[in-house]
Amino acid sequence: MTDFTPGPLLTATKQFPTVLWNDSSDLEELRQSISFGGVGATCNPVIAYTTISKHPEIWNDRIKAIADANPTWGESEIGWRAVKDMSVEAAKLLEPAFEEHKGRNGRLSVQTDPRFHRDAKALADQAEEFHNLAPNIVVKIPATKVGLEAIEEATYRGVSMNVTVSFTVAQCVKAGEAIERGLKRREAEGHDVSQMGPVVTLMVGRLDDWLKHVVARDRIFIDPSALEWAGVAAMKKVYKIFQERGFRARPLVAAFRNVLQWSEFQGADMVVSPPFKWQEIINASDYEPVSRIDVPVDEYYLEQLRRIPEFHRAYDEDGMTVEEFEDFGATRKTLRQFLQADANLDALVRDIIVPAP
Repeated sequence: MTDFTPGPLLTATKQFPTVLWNDSSDLEELRQSISFGGVGATCNPVIAYTTISKHPEIWNDRIKAIADANPTWGESEIGWRAVKDMSVEAAKLLEPAFEEHKGRNGRLSVQTDPRFHRDAKALADQAEEFHNLAPNIVVKIPATKVGLEAIEEATYRGVSMNVTVSFTVAQCVKAGEAIERGLKRREAEGHDVSQMGPVVTLMVGRLDDWLKHVVARDRIFIDPSALEWAGVAAMKKVYKIFQERGFRARPLVAAFRNVLQWSEFQGADMVVSPPFKWQEIINASDYEPVSRIDVPVDEYYLEQLRRIPEFHRAYDEDGMTVEEFEDFGATRKTLRQFLQADANLDALVRDIIVPAP
């Protein structure tokens, strides 16, 4: 991998409370991100599968070894063991930041099995299992009705949460409330929560993707440049609400599609988690970071976006009920992608342990 001289990324991490996490647990990418000032990492089933599949020279033999050591395990158990091993190794790289930041950063995200998305107890139990893999794990659970139940319960058990499959202001606010309830239940029993590090993700680029799909599907005439601002507008609103209400979870920006989804949030006490390729683009630029979190999105863009009914559902705090979260188009699409990634990982393991004749 090419070495890059730290530039705008490191400058921003030193200048603002806005922290950088890498959107992958790929070890080489994570090492480079740490040199850019990165203090954490996120992951999801698609990213985990991609990381394993693009490094067969590492993972083929390791998957064979897992299978040999566990002769009764099926493809899913073997694949998930590989994901856990990868996560533990990545978490080790972040331990110095974890200790320096007293649990608030230095965390490695592990996502619960998307096949459990209908079972709150299974999600909470697996979250607790992942929490025990390493001291600096943060666990992802989707922001659906079932997921919110699991998020509160897992938080109560002492698990630091990273709320995911989240695209709307309503989802973020309800997730922040669920984490607060879990923290307060834990505090009421005398447990220390000061070193827990919960975050609530808004997948800003996936919201933009969904609205672009809706505009094309419903033949809505709109200035296309406004569609690059929907996720930014929603996250700025989320940040303001979290600050006003004193939520202890920090917002986290994920699913990058453009550099605005980094530059517009500088100055905020939040996590920005770009894929490594976006870190390379930003860091190779001559951009000088400035605080923009308090700069509102131009009203012109908001007026354009308000022509889209789905934008109201995403941007208004009461745009959706909790029961509607799992039926939002971006939620369905993302859950299906995560489920497919699990199936792809099963197939990859199958090809390794039962190769075609």
